[in-house]
Amino acid sequence: MSKEPSEVQLAIKQFMQKVTNMCETQGWPQLPYDKEWPSQCWQNEADEGVLTLWKPVLQTESINMFERLSQALETEIHPDIADFYSVYWSDPLPAKAPQGELSLLQVWNPEDIERLRANLIGHALEKKRRKLPLTLFFAVTLPDGNLIISLDNADGSIWLESPGKPPHQRLANSLAEFIHQLEPIPFE
Repeated sequence: MSKEPSEVQLAIKQFMQKVTNMCETQGWPQLPYDKEWPSQCWQNEADEGVLTLWKPVLQTESINMFERLSQALETEIHPDIADFYSVYWSDPLPAKAPQGELSLLQVWNPEDIERLRANLIGHALEKKRRKLPLTLFFAVTLPDGNLIISLDNADGSIWLESPGKPPHQRLANSLAEFIHQLEPIPFE
């Protein structure tokens, strides 16, 4: 018996429906094909470097990376962040929030999940070293990516922060609330 989707999973699916609607009228994004970086997102195989259509694809296997992340950090990881990264395989998704444009980070394939885990551990260790509260990132600001948008691991609230500094602007009370206010913007 499968469990009911969480609020975050429902929010990301609703956002992805907006992305799909946009791409059906404006065209699906393309990336240079990389046979060394496989993904279910590729719509067909191509020669190396040839621009190839890709689409977000629902993940069908369970990701246990967040259990291992929790063990590595010796703390419980807020379930919203695990739910966020466990719905789709996708390249980052450009979006507009009331505060400005951003790129929602996603995972492309199982190897990308491991890269994400390593980056989250590095981020968490830097927070610990600086005696700052644990946050877990899920987006970066556009166009420069200088600021990150993170989930406060203690209460699930969403914050804007500079890497290595304390969060400085509360954006939403929850990840689902934050995602619901997003609108997709066309891919570059």
